[in-house]
Amino acid sequence: MDQCLTALRGILDDLAANPAAAGLDRSLSCRLTDLDQVVMGRLASGAVRDVHVVPHGPDLAKADIRLTMTSDDLVALTAGELSFGPAWATGRVKLEAGLRDLLRLRKLL
Repeated sequence: MDQCLTALRGILDDLAANPAAAGLDRSLSCRLTDLDQVVMGRLASGAVRDVHVVPHGPDLAKADIRLTMTSDDLVALTAGELSFGPAWATGRVKLEAGLRDLLRLRKLL
């Protein structure tokens, strides 16, 4: 899980630093299907804050921007061994968000 948190922090910090993310204030989640854990956080003011891990379950609040993948795919994304576009197109990585957020994220990813 530590390796996943480090990898996810790298992705989210890059995303938050992008000028296209300016003004965004959204809750984020990344569900790691093989670990049955969800990493939650908030993207606001050019940074990702309040990153914490919770067990996946039906009581979990739905984040504005939701990623779903395996821990291996997360690590491969950050190591440059897997590209987001092809991983998303083949279903290895799922991204769910409102239409406005998806259009904005398209510029970021």
